[in-house]
Amino acid sequence: MSPIRITAAGERLIEPIIVLAHCSKLARIIVTGANSAEAVIDLHRLGYARATTTSKCGLPAGQYDVALIDGRQRSIKTVETTLDWMADYLSPSGVLIVWLDSQQTAAGRPLRSVLESHGFRIEAGTVQERDSAVAARRCDKGFISKVA
Repeated sequence: MSPIRITAAGERLIEPIIVLAHCSKLARIIVTGANSAEAVIDLHRLGYARATTTSKCGLPAGQYDVALIDGRQRSIKTVETTLDWMADYLSPSGVLIVWLDSQQTAAGRPLRSVLESHGFRIEAGTVQERDSAVAARRCDKGFISKVA
């Protein structure tokens, strides 16, 4: 008889985001937002042992492969403010995931313009019943200008 595995509700929400980020179990993941502690617990249950919250991450030095901003039940302005300091934790080749309420994407300033103003380009997205998420990476032009 095979063991019964109980899946937490949060894991069902985290799994599509992990797929969107294309990250391995060894990826360093930083999470911020109202439910960041629960998200990290769910990530650990799924085998992502290098996930942490911003309260336990140290100084920003571009050391994370994935940055997850849980912007559900938050305004786009709050997400933008969070992105101002959160981007410093993300490596130049890292992926930024912004998780929002589905209704939030149509209200106020579009998320796309917020991300573009911070040097990110949306690569993919997913929409679920109550929320949505986008994956974005830094635009190459900023990185190339530093190298040149």
